[in-house]
Amino acid sequence: MKTIMDHLEKTMHSFPDNIAVSDEEYAYSYSELVRRSKSVGTAVAALKFRRRAVAVYMNKTPGCAAAMLGAAYSGNFYVVIDPKMPVERIKKTFSVVEPVAVITEEELAVNVPETGFQGSTFLYSEISEKAADEELLGSIRADMIDTDPLYCLFTSGSTGVPKGTVVSHANVISYTDWFIGAFGIDETFVFGSQTPFYFSMSVTDLYSSLRTGAHLAIIPKKYFSFPIKLIQYLNDKKVNAIYWVPSALCIVANLQLFKYAKPEYLKMVLFAGEVMPTKQLNYWISNFPELKYANLFGPTETTDICTYYVVNRHFEDGDSLPIGNACENCGVIVVNEDGRQCAPGEEGELYVRGSFVAGGYYNNPEKTAEAFVRNPLNTAYPEIVYKTGDIVRYNEFGELIYCGRKDFQIKHMGYRIELGEIENAAMAAEGVSSAACLYDAQKDSIILIYEGKPEKDDMCAEVKSRVPEYMVPSQYIRIKAMPHNSNGKIDRVWLKNNYKEI
Repeated sequence: MKTIMDHLEKTMHSFPDNIAVSDEEYAYSYSELVRRSKSVGTAVAALKFRRRAVAVYMNKTPGCAAAMLGAAYSGNFYVVIDPKMPVERIKKTFSVVEPVAVITEEELAVNVPETGFQGSTFLYSEISEKAADEELLGSIRADMIDTDPLYCLFTSGSTGVPKGTVVSHANVISYTDWFIGAFGIDETFVFGSQTPFYFSMSVTDLYSSLRTGAHLAIIPKKYFSFPIKLIQYLNDKKVNAIYWVPSALCIVANLQLFKYAKPEYLKMVLFAGEVMPTKQLNYWISNFPELKYANLFGPTETTDICTYYVVNRHFEDGDSLPIGNACENCGVIVVNEDGRQCAPGEEGELYVRGSFVAGGYYNNPEKTAEAFVRNPLNTAYPEIVYKTGDIVRYNEFGELIYCGRKDFQIKHMGYRIELGEIENAAMAAEGVSSAACLYDAQKDSIILIYEGKPEKDDMCAEVKSRVPEYMVPSQYIRIKAMPHNSNGKIDRVWLKNNYKEI
């Protein structure tokens, strides 16, 4: 059981007719998903490349999932490309991974030449219907090992060139071992899938489903603009588990949607990707106190998650949720600026060790060396750990608290300040649905941008009542709708570049 395909086929033999993945139009059983994935793998394998990148340039559909798995069957790894990504960004991504093939669909194929790609382009609709070459695929599988790459996910880079995190079969198998066990995932689960396949959060619900016989129900993005239809869709699909970014959960809470419609089958609400505002979480809990709620935390470089906290007590609006403790078979350490382990309550950078940790960044040894480093607490033998850049501390319960990013930390008026703390104060104000804090280093100015009812003077008074004077923003900007990036997070880059024109 060294590859994801081994686990997928085991599931297929146990639950051949279970729905594996569906959307509004299509539903693939496990038998059909494997059949189509093998067909795709056969077409790509004929190119005779191994352990190279295969770009999957498709909309989020069951077919996209089959194309991703097909790339793996071919002995290569997949890179999912956002169909809405600007051509220049695709070019930069391709310049890093140099894909040997592109799998796409009819409506997107016309865009491929604009990227400058000159290799083999396959239409999923054609190659997924052809017969698989079982002998060829078998010989490829025999040559594979668990540390071979399964996928490469791209995050923004400080130099403007995207960074591609390389994640192996072993990473995903080890990670989903924890997730399946921690949350009791089995064939009865129906995940309402919100996050794109090019976002690391999708790894969790996709692969835990594929390993257990669960059903991944893809939620059309449009329904998050029509929340009543969103709830109807969840009920139609009998979704009983969701793993969403907090921004998506906040849409429901801010509209007080449960006055009008309620999910009938939901049992578990998980969230990750950004800070979950306690006020909006309390709205969910007040309406569905019997559900399991958990705050998951981790970067792309740890497959998806490295710590988690199952909500087990009440939090007041404005409190910070813990990010909990390390997942099973995952080690975390908190290190201060001197490279020593932090004392309880002392803030430091979170380092992660273990089999969840990715191999590094594709074709980027410099950035890999900066982030994937030798464990500073272990000088006895070589052990690579990942420096997350996240500042954390342990609370009185022995739980990790997220304090902010190293790059969100500023020095203002002689004080070190985490902008996330100001955001938490703003989010606790009545009528505020979203908030983002920026720092203009040239003007030594803190800017708070928020979406909600309070006027600027009232917002200032609210924040002043919750943070020290030296943390009070010098500028308040009320915005009609907070911009979000393709992953559903607040688009801080856009805000930083455009806040003066808002």
